[in-house]
Amino acid sequence: MTAQLAAYSTSTGEAVQFWTLGTIAVIGALCTVFMKKAVHSALCLAGTMIVLAVFYLANGAYFLGIVQIVVYTGAIMMLFLFVVMLVGVTAADSLKETIKGQRWLALLCGLGFGILLIGGIGNASLEEFSGLGQANAGGNVEGIASLIFTKYVFAFEITGALLITAAVGAMVLTHRERTERARTQREMAEQRVREGKYLPPLPAPGVYARHNAVDIAGLLPDGTPSELTVNKTLRQRGQIRDVSAEALNDLKALEQRAEERLERDAIQRAKFKRAEEASK
Repeated sequence: MTAQLAAYSTSTGEAVQFWTLGTIAVIGALCTVFMKKAVHSALCLAGTMIVLAVFYLANGAYFLGIVQIVVYTGAIMMLFLFVVMLVGVTAADSLKETIKGQRWLALLCGLGFGILLIGGIGNASLEEFSGLGQANAGGNVEGIASLIFTKYVFAFEITGALLITAAVGAMVLTHRERTERARTQREMAEQRVREGKYLPPLPAPGVYARHNAVDIAGLLPDGTPSELTVNKTLRQRGQIRDVSAEALNDLKALEQRAEERLERDAIQRAKFKRAEEASK
């Protein structure tokens, strides 16, 4: 066992890579848990997954490294990040327990995962291992496929069933039955006319505000922001950026520069006229 461990000793470059990337991965994992904004947590988790992919590639597991980047980081995490950025999650939402006792359940699951991790590391350190050369003798993808569909086929099928169940459960929980018939465009237009609301189409956000972001209200001719140009959900959350004062200050500065330029032009014309009269 000692000779085998000596044959697979870690080089200086591998040690530097492990401790550098391992530190980044741990910091990213901690930031995922302790960040207040969900978008920042998602970005930290994506960074941690990229570091794990580098570990896979460095250890000869090329297929797992590519899958880690393409599937988890490139697809799942980016989808989660886009959903969070589009829908929006405030800090108050994370303080509400949607499932009673979910924190104790999460603590119990974390404790169980830690026990499994310690058991796996202990098993790998006590038993003999064949090494990367023998594991990838027929190819990395072929070796993984052989293990998944022979030795670990039942675990693979159970994991697939759990993932399908989770996907179906997510669709069932997010689906909402419509209790009334959806109104047509004509009916909604007639209702606006009866209620005396804003009849023409709503203006786009950021009109005359020198910015076309969805959270910036458009400006009216007098420079005041129009709430009709911003989505009602953003208004209720208080996530509207006010650029009216900035725009008015820029307009005043532009008018002042224009007046100064006109005054200079008038003075230059007067001097030129006096010079012509003196020459005559």
